[in-house]
Amino acid sequence: MTTGDLISPRELSFGRTVERRLVHRASVAEVFVTDLVPAGESRFLAAAQLPLSHGYYSDHLARPAHFDPLLILEAGRQAGIAGAHLLGLPPDTTMMVNTFSLDLPDPAALRTGRRPGELRIDNHFETLRVRAGRVRKGAVRQDLYIGDVPVGTHTMEVQIVTHAEHEALRTVLRGTPAPLTGDLEDVPASGQAEPYTVGRVSPMNVVLSQVERGPSAVSARVTPRYGNRAIFDHDYDHLPAMTLTEAARQLALVALGDVAAWPATVSGSFGRFAELDQPVLAAATRTDAGDGTVTVNVAFIQEAITIAESTMVMVPR
Repeated sequence: MTTGDLISPRELSFGRTVERRLVHRASVAEVFVTDLVPAGESRFLAAAQLPLSHGYYSDHLARPAHFDPLLILEAGRQAGIAGAHLLGLPPDTTMMVNTFSLDLPDPAALRTGRRPGELRIDNHFETLRVRAGRVRKGAVRQDLYIGDVPVGTHTMEVQIVTHAEHEALRTVLRGTPAPLTGDLEDVPASGQAEPYTVGRVSPMNVVLSQVERGPSAVSARVTPRYGNRAIFDHDYDHLPAMTLTEAARQLALVALGDVAAWPATVSGSFGRFAELDQPVLAAATRTDAGDGTVTVNVAFIQEAITIAESTMVMVPR
């Protein structure tokens, strides 16, 4: 694909964000998508501005500074949601992530400069399941560029339900209505990890506690701060995929003992909801490839059941 293909039919704009409801955000400050351009029946182009200074995505000890892979993941997620609405998905829709895979092979391509990053996303949608005339399952494949430079790819598969169906599903699965993050106390958990051990500066951005290190594995409780509005922009009735992915990244850094390590590949699968009123344990194992890369596999366990998994291929930078 050429740069001309990417930016046609008109140059993408980075002048202002899209309407926040298009990307399911409450705060305009947490919207990164700035433009959407249809480019075919199931293709559209998107622009997102990557901030240089953000209380969550820029809070890293490693230097020199790079755009956070999870920021790019969030921008891609937002572009996928907005694009789905652009292609006709109703506004009363919830998209629940089944799986995703992000590949950013060259850390140097994501090094920050003096201006915000201009992320261009070429999106291709695929309908995977239709029932009663409604799309119920879909996937998006994204080619990622900063400026004119290809930096990686992202794929995401989602289940699609209405808000009412989501609420009914949660009640049926639990037997009772689920609590909301806004109803929970925002205090550090007992044994909360020190920020420097997970590559962070602010304690508000630490999502692990009770970290235990073994000879070949590490584990921790997943305990984010519910008052962190970058993680919980609005109320949730579960720990979302992005929060579990941050927990996996932090645990990977603990497993490596290197807060400067870079997640070049990040993938996740989410089979069950991570309930707020039961402890979630993250357990990680590492495999050294011998070429400097380390693969860290993280399982999320709740009530003795693996509810989600994440794999990160970590590289030195």
